[in-house]
Amino acid sequence: MLAVVALALLAVVLLAVSGNSLRRPIERIVQDKTGRALRIAGDLKIRPGWPLLRVRASGIAFANAEWAKQPPDMATIGEADFGVSLPQLLEGSVVVDELRLHDADVALQVDAQGRGNWELPGGPSKVELRRVAADDGRIAFDDPAHRTSVRATVKSTPDGMAFAAKGSYRGETVDAHGSGGAMLGVRDPGSPYPVEADADVGGVHGHAKGTVTGLQPVAALDLAAELKGESLAQLGRLLGASLPETAAYRSSGRIVHERDVWRYENFSTHIGGSDFTGTLALDTSGPRAAVGGEIRAGTADLADLGLKSGARKPGERLLPDTRIDPGHLRKAEADVKLSAQKLVLPRGIAADRLAAHVRLHDGVLSIDPLALGLAGGTVSGSIRLDGRGDPLRAKVKIRIAKVAVDRIVPGFAQPQLDPGRMDGAVDLAGTGDSPARLLGSADGSVAVLVNGGHVSRLVMEEVGLHLPRIAALKLGRDQPVGIRCAAADFKVDGGVMHTRTGVFDTTVTRVDAGGDIDLGNETLDLTLNPNTKEPALISLHTPIHIRGSFAKPDVSLEKGPVAAKTAGAAALAVANPLLALIPLIETGPGRDSDCGRLLAASAAAADTKKVPPKRAPGR
Repeated sequence: MLAVVALALLAVVLLAVSGNSLRRPIERIVQDKTGRALRIAGDLKIRPGWPLLRVRASGIAFANAEWAKQPPDMATIGEADFGVSLPQLLEGSVVVDELRLHDADVALQVDAQGRGNWELPGGPSKVELRRVAADDGRIAFDDPAHRTSVRATVKSTPDGMAFAAKGSYRGETVDAHGSGGAMLGVRDPGSPYPVEADADVGGVHGHAKGTVTGLQPVAALDLAAELKGESLAQLGRLLGASLPETAAYRSSGRIVHERDVWRYENFSTHIGGSDFTGTLALDTSGPRAAVGGEIRAGTADLADLGLKSGARKPGERLLPDTRIDPGHLRKAEADVKLSAQKLVLPRGIAADRLAAHVRLHDGVLSIDPLALGLAGGTVSGSIRLDGRGDPLRAKVKIRIAKVAVDRIVPGFAQPQLDPGRMDGAVDLAGTGDSPARLLGSADGSVAVLVNGGHVSRLVMEEVGLHLPRIAALKLGRDQPVGIRCAAADFKVDGGVMHTRTGVFDTTVTRVDAGGDIDLGNETLDLTLNPNTKEPALISLHTPIHIRGSFAKPDVSLEKGPVAAKTAGAAALAVANPLLALIPLIETGPGRDSDCGRLLAASAAAADTKKVPPKRAPGR
């Protein structure tokens, strides 16, 4: 009853009072509430109705923020026509419906502190705007701190409206155009707004067609989208992110947004010769944004993705030293499955059947399981990066099984001959804020075992320093020699790989190795002791030292009596048996293999050198 009486009184007042007589009171109210001047230079007409009270005003200007010196007005409007919901007004809320603007100019600006000139004192406006339309408008947006300046126009068409925009975004050229429906729902969840747009920004071309529901906030979105460019690095510059230089790309899919979840559904992406499909989702409802989904690749070439080794400057370190910020791992969650039918590695090495599960939870990133097929064998294991503290902590466990050596190591390929088989194990844990520093602090072990295969005879004769044979092979034709067993076992302590076992045994020469590899300083200190299995007229039998940096190793011959050298080599061979490699031999080629027999011989030789315990007196 009270609502009816109030409505009747409001109608009497509106009919009795001229709209123009309300212009100055309205201007004073806006000045008091916002601190900015509102001017209504033209007529103000009010037409009572139910449920909407219609208002039409002309010659409107709203002042700019004090810090925004130009232009003096943030908005000037030739004419505005809108409806005010009387039921909500009687309940104390101001709800504006169907705001129509004609001949409007809006100048939006952001200052160096990130303030927008549309921000008003007292927080967000209590006026709710539901739908808006513009038949002739111009919008300017300037953000000098981010090198952004865009000018847009809006015009009415028989089917709705058309818009165009030119300028720059983050210093990159912007050229966009599109069309939409006649009335844009700002806060109207029941009215999806049709839109289609094309844009070229800094070499990135995008096209989208679909519907948008609501703007403050976006309640829902459903768009068929396409994106293409010459490199993902261009897209990264627009997003303010660091993305690698890649091959040309194109991607298409469906962008769906509802409540707190954004999804890129059924996407198809091509980067150079690599292709990817899948669905990804971003959920912002929790304390940290969470990414989930699945990415499948037919072919994934690391070179296409910008993951390739480039030329290094003299003296530059080889291990990557790009900083990994542990704080970034604490800002998001992830659960993504990756798979690829074919994975192309550096030097054209092809792997297949990649399967990986990437999880990020509470600052801990894990890739477990990680598995792929490589050269007829498998590489499997797990990687864990713990970012809960600073510096980062990492653990890596990798197992290599039945990998054909001739398909991954240059110079091993010998058609019609035994390709050789590689088995190995890597168990490392370290701390640091980059891959180089993680390795430079690592503890654990690294072991590699090669059974079978072939290698150049010339290479082996050069290692053994058999001068006449080297000359004969260089003048004639090189020949392959069989590899009986190649094994390397390292204990890793504080980033230094200490050789426990090092042997390369072929049918003509056996080379025993010892020494250290310093991952932190990227230096080598290794000694190779060659021992020929065939009589040679001239053979220096001199140990070979490999020292210096990873980037520039130095190879030299040891100086001293030959007898001392050969005796040292024999002692080295006995002191470093293959006992630590028993697990790899048993799970790999087996005890009946060449490596298995070499293990047995080394163990037996070690036993003969043991000193028997002394008997106690009187026994």
